[in-house]
Amino acid sequence: MYTSGYANRSTAFSSSARCAGYPSTGLISEVIYREDQPLLTQLLLLPLLQQLGQQSRWQLWLTPQQKLSREWVQSAGLPLTKVMQINQLSPCHTVDSMVRALRTGNYSVVIGWLSEELTQEEHDRLAQAAEAGEAMGFIMRPVRHDPLRRGQLSGLKIHSNAYH
Repeated sequence: MYTSGYANRSTAFSSSARCAGYPSTGLISEVIYREDQPLLTQLLLLPLLQQLGQQSRWQLWLTPQQKLSREWVQSAGLPLTKVMQINQLSPCHTVDSMVRALRTGNYSVVIGWLSEELTQEEHDRLAQAAEAGEAMGFIMRPVRHDPLRRGQLSGLKIHSNAYH
């Protein structure tokens, strides 16, 4: 089984925010997941999204094609009245849309799907916007399952500025 959760290039946290479980200045992370195993990604992210759902701010989902199901949102324990979705967004506009949304401070979390890795410039723009809006941003990046692939088949990679 290949499972990969990948949090990359996190922005800073204050010690008081860490204790409360909320970022004080913002956070950008990438989650790399297998499309044929969506349950694993849900298990990783849902507890955090549920906790963020207790804030007065919205959650914004920028999805490529799929529309979120009301039933799934409710069964996942997410507040239906605080979840916004924009679907059929062109991938070339996803980063710009995330930057604008994060900067407003209206969202506790902004989740966007991208097929390619972020450039350093894109990451820097997202990190600055997340800090300005005191929000979290997740880049969801799918990898395709390759049954012929050999080598390491499972792993969780977490890279943080705090440790490097």
